[in-house]
Amino acid sequence: MRTRTHLIISGRVQGVFYRSTTAQEARLWSVTGWIRNLHDGSVEAIFEGEKEAVEILIAFCWRGSTGSKVAEVRVEWQPYMGEYTAFEVCEG
Repeated sequence: MRTRTHLIISGRVQGVFYRSTTAQEARLWSVTGWIRNLHDGSVEAIFEGEKEAVEILIAFCWRGSTGSKVAEVRVEWQPYMGEYTAFEVCEG
């Protein structure tokens, strides 16, 4: 079953390659969507894909990149929309 999630990740997640590492993991699991930095120091992401792959990617978000220290991962499950064909790192 395909699904979609909207995430806000907080902690030390900027300046530690968090977005690029998450993008590599998303591509590994064929998850599409995007990830970007927010002005408050957190990171926002949309993941779309098979539910199991999205769940694996959410678990990865708790670990993060080397040097990151994740404090919270807020997840909002949404209906699958199929609007992405790849996973992108956005400037933000």
